[in-house]
Amino acid sequence: MSHIRRAYEQLLTSGQPPAEAVRTMVADSWLRSVQRGIDPVDAEPTASILTPTDFEEYRKAHRLTAIRELVQSLMLDDIADSGVVVALADREGRLLWIEGDSTARDRAAAINFVEGSLWSEDTVGTNAPGLALSLGRGVQILGPEHFASSVQDWNCAAAPVHDPLTGELLGVIDVTGGSAAAAPFALAAVRSVVAAVERELRFAGRPTLPNGAVDLARAAVRPSTTTVVPETAGNRLTVLTAPSWTPATGLTAPLSPRHAEILLLLSTHPEGLGTEQLAMLLSDDDLGAVTVRAEISRLRRDLGDLIAARPYRLTVDLQSDYGTVRELLARGALAEAITALGRGGLLAESTAPGVVELFEDLREDLRSRVVATGDPAVLTAWTSSPHGRDDTEAWRALAQALPAGGAERAVATGRLRLLDRRLGLG
Repeated sequence: MSHIRRAYEQLLTSGQPPAEAVRTMVADSWLRSVQRGIDPVDAEPTASILTPTDFEEYRKAHRLTAIRELVQSLMLDDIADSGVVVALADREGRLLWIEGDSTARDRAAAINFVEGSLWSEDTVGTNAPGLALSLGRGVQILGPEHFASSVQDWNCAAAPVHDPLTGELLGVIDVTGGSAAAAPFALAAVRSVVAAVERELRFAGRPTLPNGAVDLARAAVRPSTTTVVPETAGNRLTVLTAPSWTPATGLTAPLSPRHAEILLLLSTHPEGLGTEQLAMLLSDDDLGAVTVRAEISRLRRDLGDLIAARPYRLTVDLQSDYGTVRELLARGALAEAITALGRGGLLAESTAPGVVELFEDLREDLRSRVVATGDPAVLTAWTSSPHGRDDTEAWRALAQALPAGGAERAVATGRLRLLDRRLGLG
């Protein structure tokens, strides 16, 4: 950084930085700052010209406010205790929201990096949010690359947010702080979040739950003013038929397969799952942490605050038809468990490794218990199901359990011979 500081000092004395001493992007921004007459010592962000009431109304109506929870979900889990803040700013560089722990926010306030202040390049010279807006692309500004001397102990990375349909510049997402904001991955992380935000904006307004189910679902899982525990009675997940969610209100709403997979995995891991753990359970591919956080954010938006973070875990007592099969199996009600399992629904169709494992474990546990019973009725139910119709061991057990000379035994024996031929065993 010493060569950058020397170049900055030469800029202040001569009006020109030494050639190739700093990045071209930074040098050009410095020169624009000088040409605009910005004082590098006294440069301060312009305070909001809006009254507190007007500013509150302005940012409430701003389109970026709609994605604030998504940005919080995607970024705050990772930056907690790292000494940085995340900012959402409008297209003029006005800071709409500052997110982060109280210590980081207090430090940022010391340089007037506060909600309502204007951090455009025109106002304070070279800085990441202002330059990202000016250039229309993601940038990272490190320490002495800032034009205002009061900000040169800080690092920042920012990227602009555009309307994905019209291309309109909406604002910028910025990370500002110490060494964490200087790391190479900081800008990549901001860009990833911007990509997720723009995908969200593309689909903004598309109903995901019908007939007011969003509000009813949220009411089912959010605490009332008189209790600190969410109402949990009746919260039910369906995965063995079409994926759906039924909150305590009783109004069932459809779920995407991915959201159903997430809820199922969290319900079977009450201790919670980290972002990377959940990513591995959802996909064999390199599923990024940003993608996982985006899905969790959408789930929270659609169903309410039923998922806590760090690690991700359910805040409600969630029942499921998968759990029902497990309960029937534990009670020895094997025929009922076979009927309840049906074709398997999402369990049988999912390619998510964690769900595939749940299905394989359940099916094998049920199959083993069925074969061990020697009960003709239970064995018939299993071999008649999609999961047992080609199970040679179950057909053999059924043939042995049925009375000799009976038609049912003849059918079972014939089926066993057919399977053996297909498998090259006969």
